[in-house]
Amino acid sequence: MEILATQSLSFAYPNATTNALKEINIEVQQGEFVVLCGPSGSGKSTLLRLFKPEIAPHGKKEGSLSFQGKPLEELDPIVRAKEIGMVFQDPENQIAMDNVMEELIFGMENLGFTTEQMRKKIAEMVNFFGLNHLLNKKTDELSGGQKQIINLAAVLLLEPTVLLLDEPTAQLDPIAAKEFIHMLQRLNDEFGLTIVIVEHRLEELFPVASRVILLENGKLLHDMPPREMVRELGIHETMRNFLPGSALLYLDFQPDGKAEDIPLNVKETRQWLQGLKVEWEEPSTVKETAKQPILELQEVDYQYAKHTPPVLYNLDLTIYDGEWLAVVGANGTGKSTLLKVIGGILKAQHGTMKFNGKKVKKWDLQKVSYLPQNPKLFFIHDTIKKEFDSLAMQYGIGSSEARIQELLEKFQISHLLNRHPYDLSGGELQKAALIGSLLVEPTILLIDEPTKGMDPESKIAFGDFVSTLVEEGLTVVMVTHDIEFAATYATRCSMLFQGQITVTENTRDFFHENTYYTTVLNRATRNSNAYPVVTFEEARRIWRVQNLS
Repeated sequence: MEILATQSLSFAYPNATTNALKEINIEVQQGEFVVLCGPSGSGKSTLLRLFKPEIAPHGKKEGSLSFQGKPLEELDPIVRAKEIGMVFQDPENQIAMDNVMEELIFGMENLGFTTEQMRKKIAEMVNFFGLNHLLNKKTDELSGGQKQIINLAAVLLLEPTVLLLDEPTAQLDPIAAKEFIHMLQRLNDEFGLTIVIVEHRLEELFPVASRVILLENGKLLHDMPPREMVRELGIHETMRNFLPGSALLYLDFQPDGKAEDIPLNVKETRQWLQGLKVEWEEPSTVKETAKQPILELQEVDYQYAKHTPPVLYNLDLTIYDGEWLAVVGANGTGKSTLLKVIGGILKAQHGTMKFNGKKVKKWDLQKVSYLPQNPKLFFIHDTIKKEFDSLAMQYGIGSSEARIQELLEKFQISHLLNRHPYDLSGGELQKAALIGSLLVEPTILLIDEPTKGMDPESKIAFGDFVSTLVEEGLTVVMVTHDIEFAATYATRCSMLFQGQITVTENTRDFFHENTYYTTVLNRATRNSNAYPVVTFEEARRIWRVQNLS
């Protein structure tokens, strides 16, 4: 039975010269798990939001959208609110109440549920999600993963027929993201809930999806099951970057294999490897050149309020000149706080920070540049161009036009120069904010979740570009949940746990020895008949594969 459908759907934002969506025709059947993917700005989030009229973007719409065969506009608003649930990218944007219990009942109260109905539903949902320990907590005390689970539970209490999700794992650590996706899979398998999810992190989603829909430049490019999509995109120069690492391994080492044999998870990858003879060259040990410390933090403490536990406690960290350091850890462990302390946005209550051996009292703003997790905070002007011109004037940057154009072309957003920042997609906004932070040509670049909302091609462009800057002497400190990206580009990695740096190692050693904070390929190739690798590029470099069949 058809749940959602579009007929010749086109959409253009106000004052836009091209359509964000062009003649889209799709049908979503009851009980499907549909992944909607594509490059940044391809129209994924626009399409998803048009299915939810209460939050649909303003602009010119042509064609139609329907729910269970009826035009969306003709549905009663209460029916729409109840039957079509939605979970947003940023957990903060969806939570309305101060207390978890109040948040859970908020939607039901607004739709007129009786007290008895609410009590019964809350009891059932709390037991299903295991939320008893959170009920009396304040919502601002929850971690990002807990907030997103509360958002999901609050939506499900209304018993929707279809669940729409717009990059719901973008701000979750790897373990919380995996748990969230497994919860979605359980809802789909056990309750037949129809799910449509927009995501860039596809490693965990391809194995559970029934269909993958790919948009490009506002057009429907492909609509097919995951393994067929792998085969289709495997020959595409840039789109193949969207594929999970296990599928890329198969396509590279067994290009003539059958589509139905393409592995999509750890178990399937190990089974496939058992049918191969894999030889390898021992990875050469890279001799690290001695580098000088550029920044040293010693015994740093930070707490947001008196009588609350410190977020950072007795923290020591040495950052070397010209390195790319990635800091990983669970939601709520203090990673963003650490970045703000380094950038001088927050002042530590105890401890010292030295820059080139001298105590830091106040930062020269052109020595350190900070890109926040929410790139909207970076913009105060109504166009990207005005923002960049203002920065160039503020910091006295000569030849700013040439520098701006160079960065715009590198990140492929020249066509967005006169757009309002808030009209950009998440990935486009992230790239624009990054350009702004690089304009001042800092000595140290601090970046908080820089790949959030970026498609795989944009991540590669970003990673390659920043790597070039690092080679030229820029020092980068990055907080990230994107393990695959950190494993590919960072030179060293640190784990933050309970307010302290527990370990800092060169990137390959760090991920090679981790069990949970590691790449999908490392989990798949560990304890297999092949040398365990951390990235796809490493496998291509050292493996020699022969098919035994």
